[in-house]
This record gives sequence, C-alpha cells and structure tokens, in this order.
Amino acid sequence: MELTVTDLACARGGVPLLEGLSFSLAAGEALILRGPNGAGKTTLLRTLAGLQPPRSGRISLPPDALAYGAHADGVKATLTVAENLAFWAGIFGTRGIDTALDRFNLRDLAERQAQNLSAGQKRRLGLARILVTGRPIWALDEPTVSLDRDSVALFAAAVEAHLAAGGAALLATHIDLGLGARSLDVSAFRARPREEAGFDAAFGEAFL
Repeated sequence: MELTVTDLACARGGVPLLEGLSFSLAAGEALILRGPNGAGKTTLLRTLAGLQPPRSGRISLPPDALAYGAHADGVKATLTVAENLAFWAGIFGTRGIDTALDRFNLRDLAERQAQNLSAGQKRRLGLARILVTGRPIWALDEPTVSLDRDSVALFAAAVEAHLAAGGAALLATHIDLGLGARSLDVSAFRARPREEAGFDAAFGEAFL
C-alpha cells in the first residue's frame, strides 16, 4: 500500500496553485503538510481525495484506500455518537465501533445526540468517523481544530496506532504531534504566476 504523487499540479477556482509536486507515502509512514494559510494544503488534499481533478501529473494509490477528513466534522446532528459511527461503518462496509469510541474517549457520550456535543467533542467524533472507514490512508485537513491538549494527545495516539497497524497518514497541521514524521512545505511548489504581455508589447505585436 503506497501513495505516490508525481509532478502534480493543482488549481483552486481555476487559479493555478501548486506545480511540480512529487512525494511518496508508504505503509507505516506519516507526512506532515506545512505552509502558510493559502499555500495549497487543502487544495492538495482535496485533489488526492478525488474531489477535484489535477491540472497535470499523476496520483497513484490503490482503489478505495484513502479516507479524507476536511474542516467539517461530517456528523449528523440528530443521531447519537454511536449511531453516527454505526452509520459510517455501514457506509464503508466495516464492523464495530468500539475501538473508535475508546480511541477518542467517546464511550461515555455514546448515547448523546451529536447536536448536544461541544465543539471539541464533535471534532473527536468526526475523527473517530475516519477510523471506522477501515481505509489505510488518512488524509486530514487541520484535524486538531477545536481540540484541547488532552484531545490532541488522543488523536496523536490514534495516528500512532494506525501507523503501527500498517496504515499511513497525510496531515495538514501546524501542531507538533510528536510523531517523528517527515514534513513537506507545499509553499516550495507554488505555481508561478502567469506571464502576461505588457500593453506596449501587445500594441507592437498588432502591427507586425
């Protein structure tokens, strides 16, 4: 199981954002995406998840291998914590939610409706949802938003367990999770601005 990206170029809203990006991610590895806001981390993750096409380049990964977690928690407000996890487990054809409940300290909240959770609790539920997909590659965009220090530690431990079991993780985050992972600064691959001829050049060419 490996994700390989070769000479990838991405755009957002039709505007070129990244180009010439290549990297690989193997089983048991984590890669941290770095870069300032607007550098292209979210665009890259959305492209890898198949939510938007690349401008060019190649993405190679096994079918149905990647689980994408965006800024939204992806929970259903009127379902309980347990029902939310069971729903997603059913969607992805996996069984059991006990590990997800325990890894993200949701056992005592299992019968509470999601609409009655705090922001941090909803975030933990959203991350637990990724775990029940059963997919080996996690691609997560700012996964620690709304989490307190203890919950960040829970998340880091869940990632470590995922890696130890042969999974892989691609994480866009500004937080040091203590994973000893490689990092990739996407700002080094910013697309060059389009060169446009100045007025004088265009005027002169019209008379050639």
